[in-house]
Amino acid sequence: MLPFTRDKTVILLPRMSSFTPLKILSFLAVSFILLGLLSWIFPEDGIAVGDHVKIKFPTLTDIFSEAEPEADIATIVDMEVAAPEEDTIVVQEEKIDYSKVHGALPLDSGITITEYITMQQTGALDNFFYALRNSAAEGNSVRIMHYGDSQIEVDRITGYIRSRLQSHFGGSGVGLLNIMPVAEGMAFNTTYSSNWERYTAFTRKDKRVLHKAYGPMIAFSRYAPVVDTNSELGGQQEAWLKFINTKRAGARASNFTKLYLLYGNSMSPVAINVWADGVQVAADTLATDGYLHTYTVQLPQAPVEVQYNFKGKDSPDIYGVSFEGATGVIMDNIPLRGSSGDFFTGMQSGQLKSFYQQAGVDLFLLQFGGNTIPYLKDSLHAQSYARSIGAQIRHLKNMRPEADIIFIGPSDMSIKDGANYVTHPLIEPLNNALRKEVEAAGAAYYDMYAAMGGRNSMVAWVNAGLAGADYTHFSPEGARKIAVLFYQALIIEYNNYIIRNS
Repeated sequence: MLPFTRDKTVILLPRMSSFTPLKILSFLAVSFILLGLLSWIFPEDGIAVGDHVKIKFPTLTDIFSEAEPEADIATIVDMEVAAPEEDTIVVQEEKIDYSKVHGALPLDSGITITEYITMQQTGALDNFFYALRNSAAEGNSVRIMHYGDSQIEVDRITGYIRSRLQSHFGGSGVGLLNIMPVAEGMAFNTTYSSNWERYTAFTRKDKRVLHKAYGPMIAFSRYAPVVDTNSELGGQQEAWLKFINTKRAGARASNFTKLYLLYGNSMSPVAINVWADGVQVAADTLATDGYLHTYTVQLPQAPVEVQYNFKGKDSPDIYGVSFEGATGVIMDNIPLRGSSGDFFTGMQSGQLKSFYQQAGVDLFLLQFGGNTIPYLKDSLHAQSYARSIGAQIRHLKNMRPEADIIFIGPSDMSIKDGANYVTHPLIEPLNNALRKEVEAAGAAYYDMYAAMGGRNSMVAWVNAGLAGADYTHFSPEGARKIAVLFYQALIIEYNNYIIRNS
């Protein structure tokens, strides 16, 4: 052995000559034999640790078997994606030449889809399409509320659809914004004073809140603690909110002239001051009757910076702000991280109904299911969740009968099966159950799993850089691809409506 001395510490290193090729080969052979024995005796279904964790060891079959082929998504990877604000698009050749149908829209060139929006009743989206077709002539706005899980954060998917629709039917602004976003959006940077706190109800209801009036974003924020009507209020408190237009979301998103603050549950007078680009544009006192209200400010032109200042002994529940144009398409992006979309029936119906009617919602886009898959036990459990989604849709229709609904099903999700990634075994049972319940409830269904390419498509999307290493979430480019595929399917349905009503 050769001694090596440093700071009076002797470290003995083995002679390199002791690692002979025969010894290395013997060590590797013994290691492979032990691993093979472990693969042979380890339970094929793994060993459960707790309710949601399972330790698995690859079997010899897993190690030496060929991986399942990934889906062929070459057409998706190669498809041309038009700029979201492009007004003139080359017409794609189709069996029906929509360019010859008055009022129909040209389809995006170079984009081929295999999955369409499906529905039991042909006219399930006619109310929405009627509003789109006549919005310009009647000088009305068309409101779309896009509820979803983390797949739509940062205005992903929503932003592309909004911009394309606004390019054809008019409209500007980004619609509703959460004042304390979990993930910052593309259009605005949001800052606020340190005394704000957010309360949510879309995964589980906050136990500090005794009521169920969380507003249309299923969350609210306050700068004073939650108190009940019998509590004594403290001294004067001040707070502020600031929104800075980043201009990253395009010209239409930046060009808003109407802004309103959505609030309620105010227990004492609160002074509000609104500033646009450093100039005070409004000063008032918020209503204290406890009901949902909008505090609206009309501006001559879109500012870069908007700031709200508040002062009072109590804080109202602030549900959000909205930056909008006067007419045309308004599309709200409402990402609810971790949610499964089964919260509507647990909220105060009167408040939600009041907002949906006042805002004139024409279409609900619901995009959920991915957060439920890891917790599903079997296909019967999947059917139970699908029935709960059907109940949510019926509840929404009761609150806003004039609005149509499209449910966007879950994307493919891969799990590790031995040495390879494969589609989660309950994706297809859940997808089929959701389609059945959604269409039975009178809504339309968009099969995002099939649109991606079906079984083992997520593996292909990850390998193409269109999804993340978690084999669950889209990358920004992947989210744009899905938005394009969905938008194309939506416009085909709109054109079919135009043909039926020509």
